[in-house]
Amino acid sequence: MSTLPTSRHDDRRRTFPPLGARSEATGTWWGGAWVRALEELALDPARLARGRAYAAGGHVDAITVSPGRITAYVHGSRPRPYRTQLRLRTLSDEVWEDFLDGAAEDPAHIAALLDKDLPHTLADRVDLLPGPGDLVPDCSCPDDGYPCKHAAALCYQTARLLDEDPFVLLLMRGRGEQETLAALTRRNSARMAVERHSPAPDLPTVAAREAVRTGARPALPPPFPAPERPGHPPAPPAMPGAPDPLALDLLASEAAARAHALLTTGEDPVAALSTWQDAVRLAAAHPGSGMTSTTRALYAGLCRATGRTATDLARAVAAWRQGGSAGLDVLETPWDPPAGPFDRARPALAAAGHPGFRPWRNQLSAPTSQLRYGRDGLWYPYESDPGRDDWWPRGRPTRDPVEALEIRPGADTAPDRPSPAGPAPYGLS
Repeated sequence: MSTLPTSRHDDRRRTFPPLGARSEATGTWWGGAWVRALEELALDPARLARGRAYAAGGHVDAITVSPGRITAYVHGSRPRPYRTQLRLRTLSDEVWEDFLDGAAEDPAHIAALLDKDLPHTLADRVDLLPGPGDLVPDCSCPDDGYPCKHAAALCYQTARLLDEDPFVLLLMRGRGEQETLAALTRRNSARMAVERHSPAPDLPTVAAREAVRTGARPALPPPFPAPERPGHPPAPPAMPGAPDPLALDLLASEAAARAHALLTTGEDPVAALSTWQDAVRLAAAHPGSGMTSTTRALYAGLCRATGRTATDLARAVAAWRQGGSAGLDVLETPWDPPAGPFDRARPALAAAGHPGFRPWRNQLSAPTSQLRYGRDGLWYPYESDPGRDDWWPRGRPTRDPVEALEIRPGADTAPDRPSPAGPAPYGLS
């Protein structure tokens, strides 16, 4: 799944989970246009470059967007993150009316907007992108740069939001997505009513016998190409007693991702998974540390639905992130592999300075390190605190046991496991 769900309780206030680190450049016209406008407004290229590096390194936490305001906590050199905010001038009612009138004049624009796509030609109709004096950064850090590197990082991550959903730009300028689409729908209905009552133009006619005459038919047009990524689900209505909109949003996103996979590959990537495997897959697709309340609620619901504890789920998520369904099988299913891999692995570990590994089935164990041999021919590294038989996946699997043991885990290998005396992971019970 390309993008995680956002909270949509309020159409005029949306919170997006942390986007994490990314090395590639902005991918869509709106994201690129936002970056170009930012770089034209910035007075300090050096701070801008540092902000770009902060954004690429995943220093920006969850982003909240409301009319005229973009807010997030940005991690800098100090332990506590800085509260960073971008204030953006909202558009007046008159400018919004002009924007909607311009969109309603072109049926292609109407179709694109109702399909939740924002044509970039509308940027020329009104000033959607920030101009001089529009964007005012504010940060709790002591740097008085314009912008400081933390605000610049937030600007670059905002461009990634626009890559995924350009309607966020309309929200920044003062109108929620549903409000905009409702106003556009009213205009479209009025335009169609006028067209229905207009006199029909004189069109050339064709004799019926010519129209139904048997003959060669033109070839059917080729099918439309598959979209690059799954579509965004519509925002569920805020109705008393309705199901949780966050759960509906997650289900709709999952259905869109599976449909896209079927369309592009002909296979359903989830069909062969058990209920527990699918729950682990869903949990592994969400942040493993610093999670939002939405993600914590997801983890709690998955624990209740599967009858597993929070520690069970956290350990399984670590295994899934380590090796997918094969990694989960290594965690949960000991087996008896052929002797060859063990005969080669133990001398190799001893020669590399790692003696004393004890074999048991597909496992080689030392006091704080362990290697598990998978059915896929890979060695999966595990570790435990001294004196405890509490093994957690760490690092990535390789075909070389020495290499698997010596690779240090990255930040995204697994969620933090609980300390022996600490609470259950993710605050779940």
